[in-house]
Amino acid sequence: MVIVVHAVNRFVPCDPVTCWRVFTEASTLPAWIPGLRRAQVLAKAGGLPAEIHFEYAGSRVYTLAYTYDVALREVHWQPKLGKRAGVTGFARFEAVEGGTNMTYGLEQGDDRSDAERELGDVQVLVDAFAAWMADPRSRAGMVG
Repeated sequence: MVIVVHAVNRFVPCDPVTCWRVFTEASTLPAWIPGLRRAQVLAKAGGLPAEIHFEYAGSRVYTLAYTYDVALREVHWQPKLGKRAGVTGFARFEAVEGGTNMTYGLEQGDDRSDAERELGDVQVLVDAFAAWMADPRSRAGMVG
């Protein structure tokens, strides 16, 4: 089987610190990830989620393990439980004029359909994050 990692870049009209904070806050994930019903933090390290259990509409469930480079505002994840349904990936948030350049890469698990393995699925996630971040009402209740 050929492993395909799709990566996309997207401008987000918010500063990189805010993007990083929102992206690494598990409680916000169901608000912007399409189909995600629940994201439960199972373990933390250094104040950030080290393991998150995901439950999607339908029957897809898996747990991801996270590592962080806070100085670079970069996060990596890989499946811990439910490896065939899980995803491996990374996100990076870099300051650019007027906002943030978000780089998001994803490798789908073996249980994913051909359609999910296409670049479009990655683009949907990135676009959903950017749209959520662009709407000030989305972040209004967040505690900084």
